[in-house]
Amino acid sequence: MASRILALLLPLLLMVVVCPLAVQAAPPTCYSRMLTLSQEIMADFQSLQASEPGDSCVRYLPRLHLDIHNYCVLAKLRDFVASPQCWKMAEVDALKDRVRKLYTIMNSFCRRDLVFLTDDCNALEYPIPETTSPSDW
Repeated sequence: MASRILALLLPLLLMVVVCPLAVQAAPPTCYSRMLTLSQEIMADFQSLQASEPGDSCVRYLPRLHLDIHNYCVLAKLRDFVASPQCWKMAEVDALKDRVRKLYTIMNSFCRRDLVFLTDDCNALEYPIPETTSPSDW
């Protein structure tokens, strides 16, 4: 009896284990790739600023707040890559490479997938802090 139940449950158990492995998540879209890369760049920039002393060249780099829905972000990315500060600093060079990659993705590969909702360049210089709690009416 027990062997018969086991024989019936074994294929079911194999299907439960193997099927989730066979199902793959959808590949990232252009939009999701741009969004995650911009968030990673901002996090890396903030950790770079926090780890470097105040007198290093990092404090002279342009501010880096990225909103991929703001048309001015393209100019912001170009300015950051072209900034002459921190030559030969490995962390900054790696960050500039990622910024250049995001610019290329936005300007070439995903141009049709992106919708700019604003062109407020000042919002990229002085971003409004996000609130985590709902506002009181």
